[in-house]
Amino acid sequence: MAAAESKPRAQAAGARKVVDEVSGWLRVFDDGSVDRTWTGPPEALPLMEPVPPYAEPRDGHTLHDLPGEPNLRVYLPEVANGGERLPVVVHLHGGGFCISHPSWLMYHHFYSRLACAVPAAVVSVELPLAPERRLPAHIDTAVAALRRLRSIALSSSADGGGNDPAVKLLREAVDVSRVFLVGDSSGANLVHFVAARVCDNDDDSDNWAPLRVAGGVPIHPGFVRAERSRSELEAKADSVFFTLDMLDKFNAMALPAGATREHPFTCPMGPQAPPLESVPLPPMLVAVGENDLVRDTNLEYCDALRDAGKDVEVLLSRGMSHAFYLNKFAVDMDPATGERTQELIDAITSFIARH
Repeated sequence: MAAAESKPRAQAAGARKVVDEVSGWLRVFDDGSVDRTWTGPPEALPLMEPVPPYAEPRDGHTLHDLPGEPNLRVYLPEVANGGERLPVVVHLHGGGFCISHPSWLMYHHFYSRLACAVPAAVVSVELPLAPERRLPAHIDTAVAALRRLRSIALSSSADGGGNDPAVKLLREAVDVSRVFLVGDSSGANLVHFVAARVCDNDDDSDNWAPLRVAGGVPIHPGFVRAERSRSELEAKADSVFFTLDMLDKFNAMALPAGATREHPFTCPMGPQAPPLESVPLPPMLVAVGENDLVRDTNLEYCDALRDAGKDVEVLLSRGMSHAFYLNKFAVDMDPATGERTQELIDAITSFIARH
């Protein structure tokens, strides 16, 4: 997927008519087609630039693309050959279920760093996008990525891997009994549902061994309720990457037709969702931004997990807003953002080490 490009809005839509729009991000036309040409501030474009793969080590890791069903992007850290296999971080990207791609610089700078810090193999999943494909397509794709990972671990000629040398590296380097689901924003929503599906021991048709989801890390999940939370009403959106308009419109485009914000996909702690006591979940580390628009519903989710007897830890990033750690320029130039980002990486590293 190419990077988002800044082009004049007046550029040809022909006879097509815009029927819905999320300012800066996408336009939906009456023929069902979608234009994701970036039309917002040009200074945001560098964060959407795709980073190509590289087999020669850079900054302590290599980067590989594995085309298949679904497409995967793999970060492999260089570690001392002590015979110990690496845990696997399966990364589910954000974007309100409607935009973004795991090759973008905003994800690359954080997940390449995380791979080396843990150390772990980081496997990013290319997810489908709404409105062309609505939920639960994203959940199904993430589950398919875990099945592909299991197949790679089990097979000498991994399904979908062909002769790609990265498949051999991945097969020989990782321990699929220690898979950790990590998601940003809407990808954090997916962590909950993918973990629940894979951890469901009552489904005898699903044989996941040797793969095991050992933990989940939802980072700033896009959980909401029908009524605005206090943080939605009071917090100030300080980034083009997350506004209330985006939150509302992306949810409307991604949820099943006719669903409200109380749907389990966006409110797993609400009355329409199964009781959390009945949902099989691994240990969870939930990261919350103090100044995030969805801070209050994030904290409500954490409280609901605790009340349901789940193993949950909470990391509150003081003074930070939604997905702050993905803004490479802020991480590099603002000491507070850099410090909170290091705290997040340290917390994930510690969580993985303990599970």
